[in-house]
Amino acid sequence: MTQSPARASHDAAEDITAPLTGDLPADDTTDLPDLEPGTPGEKAFTLFGQTVQARRLDTGLHVVATPIGNLGDITVRALETLAGAGLIACEDTRMTRRLLDRYGIATPLVPYHDHNGASMRPRLLAKLAAGEAVALVSDAGTPLVSDPGYKLVVEAAAAGFRIHPLPGASAMLAALVTAGLPTDRFLFDGFLPQKGGQRRNRIAELKALPSTLVLYETGPRLAESLADLAEGLGDRPAAVCRELTKAFEEVRRGPLSQLAAHYAAAGAPKGEIVLVIGPPLEEPAADDDVDAALTRALAEHSLKDAVAAVTAATGRPKREVYARALALTKGEDRPG
Repeated sequence: MTQSPARASHDAAEDITAPLTGDLPADDTTDLPDLEPGTPGEKAFTLFGQTVQARRLDTGLHVVATPIGNLGDITVRALETLAGAGLIACEDTRMTRRLLDRYGIATPLVPYHDHNGASMRPRLLAKLAAGEAVALVSDAGTPLVSDPGYKLVVEAAAAGFRIHPLPGASAMLAALVTAGLPTDRFLFDGFLPQKGGQRRNRIAELKALPSTLVLYETGPRLAESLADLAEGLGDRPAAVCRELTKAFEEVRRGPLSQLAAHYAAAGAPKGEIVLVIGPPLEEPAADDDVDAALTRALAEHSLKDAVAAVTAATGRPKREVYARALALTKGEDRPG
């Protein structure tokens, strides 16, 4: 089992997800701001000490990815969009305000989350209908990935408004490229169910998928979920990626059973956690299966081509497949 718990080279002051204090604003009865687009002095951002005027945005819903921890992980286009929008819909205004303050952006914020979504969506759609450019962000990362933005995008698209995607930071992709596991085919499945029986049933559904799995998890449930994954999927290679891009970034790699044992002993870790689990372990083909495949291949191809095809299909060593092919062509040990 390997780990990389060394302190990342990030200033703690740059962490957008540091603990917050205070109550959420009472937002459900607050009118949305009514600003004139392009008002001088309001549509700007600061970058490397320079003030940059934002261009006027096209009407529509701008879905903006924001940093998952380090405030430097944001694109110039995202800053220009956040500065140029008429308003920004966000999960928690305090979280997003930290980002805006870092870059000198004064765009009004309105909370949009699971608890007020039903009442806020019509008001945000009315702003779009009035020709406003509305930006949608999550607390961290790419909106709509395990956050409440989905319904707003669905209704905005259904109403004929343009959706503008602004790609950027994503905890899921950051973990995937850090884990050291296959990336050519993967499935993101969000959070596993909290209840043990439901969680094990979901793991059983995932077992047959020939892909790397990416999951989100919480610290208190981590050890139990890893144990259930080891039992349900087999002892696959995996990585626990915690606090990515933040001051105490950690990636711990190893078989699922070892990771489960570690966190059961160490206790619940703090911070945001992404699990990356390798695809099903391939079992080498049995001798009879290799012989049957060679018999079919030799009927249509040369010895060389048949060996190459069967080696690729079965995963058995080429020298071993070649020896079996020679035996079959000489009439020795034919399946039958």
